[in-house]
Amino acid sequence: MLRGTSLRTQNRFEQTSLEAFDDGWNSSESLELPVVQTEFLADHSKTILAKNDSPDLGFTYSVNVYRGCEHGCAYCYARPTHEYLGMNAGIDFESKIMVKFDAPELLREAFEKQSWQPQFVMMSGNTDCYQPAEKGFGITRRMLEVFLEYRNPVGIITKNALIARDLDLLSEMAKWEIVSVFFSITTLDRNLARKLEPRTSTPERRLEALRLLSEAGIPTGVMIGPVIPGLNDEEVPRILEAGKKAGARSAGYNMVRLPLAVRPIFEEWLQTNVPLEAKKVMSRIQMVRDGRMNDPEFGTRMRGTGGYAEYVRDLFHKTCKRLGLNQERSRLTTEHFRRTSTMTLFD
Repeated sequence: MLRGTSLRTQNRFEQTSLEAFDDGWNSSESLELPVVQTEFLADHSKTILAKNDSPDLGFTYSVNVYRGCEHGCAYCYARPTHEYLGMNAGIDFESKIMVKFDAPELLREAFEKQSWQPQFVMMSGNTDCYQPAEKGFGITRRMLEVFLEYRNPVGIITKNALIARDLDLLSEMAKWEIVSVFFSITTLDRNLARKLEPRTSTPERRLEALRLLSEAGIPTGVMIGPVIPGLNDEEVPRILEAGKKAGARSAGYNMVRLPLAVRPIFEEWLQTNVPLEAKKVMSRIQMVRDGRMNDPEFGTRMRGTGGYAEYVRDLFHKTCKRLGLNQERSRLTTEHFRRTSTMTLFD
């Protein structure tokens, strides 16, 4: 199967590195190397709720049941987080997946603490909770069961149609107004998606899952994540139209970010897959990043700056207004929260 990259990028925390060396064997005499297989490793984190202080995000707490992501999106801003684990942001990020097997138990422990103030929690704040590993492990489904048990609101963002498997739980949660779901759609071009996001669901399947959830009464939205200037920015209206047709009530977008090791991975992807567009894409990214390839600053990193960023922003907002998207926010409430250890017969 395809991978987002084959690069073994240098871990910025490691003092040593490996380089290719010509030992005299030519390619015709070399053994064929095996395809990189995905490994699943146990993650022994002691807590599950991650707190952030970014003013760019609309939530304080998030949960990630997997570290690393087999979807292999070439542009993924989360890739450098794998370096904290002693791995690389390239092929390791998408082939060595850390699994938090006890995540549901850790979440239950967190909700039982008197110090927990019920509030919105984001799933997939870093990596996709419905990536291929979820089909076998089912940890995300067990997490939803805990959110429903305590009736604590949760938001989900995913590129995978596997979420439709949990329609029964999501429908029940929607009755309590404690869930919303965004589908991340970068392009409607099936061939481009296959190269750019090799192990995600096809755009068509994501839209079909969006339709199924919407018809079941679950608040849904479409996230154009990310907008890549010169590559998919012209698709913004079409993606929003397709999302609206499938039942989306809300929409959002973010501009591509290329922090640390993500830049060489994305540049290599451009040269390999769309070489004729590579120079234009990198030039336009610089246009929305004040001449740089990445902007880490709060307030501008998500949307970019300058005339071209304003063009994308206006195109997005005008299309949303025309389609009737973002007319009202999905109502998620904490009023039904309960600690199950203190429930009575009348709860």
